[in-house]
Amino acid sequence: MNSRFIQATRYAVAIAAFAGIAAPATFAQAGEVNVYSYRQPFLVEPVFKAFTEKTGIKVNTIFAKKGLIERMKAEGANSPADVLLTVDIGRLSKAVSNGVSQSLSTEELSKNIPTEYRDPKGHWFGLTRRSRVIYASNDRVKQTAITYEELSDPKWKGKICVRSGQHVYNIALIASMIAHHGEADTKNWLEGFKANLARKPSGNDRGQIKAVFAGECDIAIGNMYYMGKMQTNNKKPVQKEWAKSVRIIFPNTNDRGAHINLSGMVLAKYAPHKSEAVQLMNFLSGDKAQQIYAEANYEYPVKAGVEWSKLVKSWGDFKADSLSLAEIADKRKRASEMVDEVGFNNGPSS
Repeated sequence: MNSRFIQATRYAVAIAAFAGIAAPATFAQAGEVNVYSYRQPFLVEPVFKAFTEKTGIKVNTIFAKKGLIERMKAEGANSPADVLLTVDIGRLSKAVSNGVSQSLSTEELSKNIPTEYRDPKGHWFGLTRRSRVIYASNDRVKQTAITYEELSDPKWKGKICVRSGQHVYNIALIASMIAHHGEADTKNWLEGFKANLARKPSGNDRGQIKAVFAGECDIAIGNMYYMGKMQTNNKKPVQKEWAKSVRIIFPNTNDRGAHINLSGMVLAKYAPHKSEAVQLMNFLSGDKAQQIYAEANYEYPVKAGVEWSKLVKSWGDFKADSLSLAEIADKRKRASEMVDEVGFNNGPSS
């Protein structure tokens, strides 16, 4: 076995406990592809199984909640990674800025993935779409339409819950506002948004929906797939009650459309199995994989015409913002600075 894979396996085992990484026992050399994944194994295994059944190529995976991009950078030319799977445009652009990706162009990727959901230079490609939506109390909120701009309207004073403004999901949303409205107007909007918060930003997206259920706020901002995670959570059935207490409102339906973020993939810079990696990436952009992957994650396929899952359909149709994710990535730094400038995370009374 190539020394690169022996070294990589030893390295994976050594840091597994520290980083929460599930490392395979070995990395083989031929007819296989090595995937570093920020997405949990149960979400990606069904699509990898379908790929292996079609091609005979085995997929080896290493999963971690954090640190994979840094690990690829540290491994350098000795990295066994062929493909990186991740969520959010922030991590996709981070992979590029850290020099762990390489450019790729194939007929399948160009045909299957719309321009706004892939890097203009071919360094990253979207796989599934997620929208940042409003979770509204069924009991206390009667309106059926809303805009992101409306989050700064004083009528919502003391009625909004949201996680940290510095979280990547919110940074992407704020970056999209900068793209649409410019820096000055977005900063004013963010100050008004902050003034309407019911409490200091804290917790995760599901925690905001729990707060609506508990009456702490009337609306919460969160990614739409959390509805699916709560509605199907048999291990913690109380979350089904949280889900019943709210409904999803897709913002800006009557104008530009709801903000979109991505899960996506990059081809590793030093991919030792580039041919197999390209085959996997092409497969992931195709009809079968798109349907399997999006259904497992309660998300939307990026490929047009691929049917949504029954559960996702139940939340209603919506208009997606056509803003390029590359433009959102370019404005993330300014969005993060703006969060600190207005003291967003200090809460409404600061």
